[in-house]
Amino acid sequence: MMLGVVAAVVALVVSLVVATWLLLRIGGRWADRRKSERRHREAQEREPPVEIGDERAVAVQEFTEHHSGKRHAVCKIEGFVVFVEDVPSSVAAGDVIEIEILSFNRGHTSATARFLDRG
Repeated sequence: MMLGVVAAVVALVVSLVVATWLLLRIGGRWADRRKSERRHREAQEREPPVEIGDERAVAVQEFTEHHSGKRHAVCKIEGFVVFVEDVPSSVAAGDVIEIEILSFNRGHTSATARFLDRG
């Protein structure tokens, strides 16, 4: 009889731990999605801080693989995302580079630029 009570208590504790973990995990994803959606709406509502042809010095935040398979640097100008093409493989995250803005995406929420030189 005592073994059954202990097993029931352990099962209850394990269930509570798993349920708590699931709720935190799901809740965190929802919060991240809402945050991302809010930032996207805000980006659509504001004018880009750059114009086509602008040349800027920017820090590389990270790298991403474009759908074409090419590596693009991800940079930000006043929170505005700029994807930079033709970045040499010797450039690393954190490096400052010179870029030229080439185009905007359809919603003007990001831009594409080309690498000019190291900053």
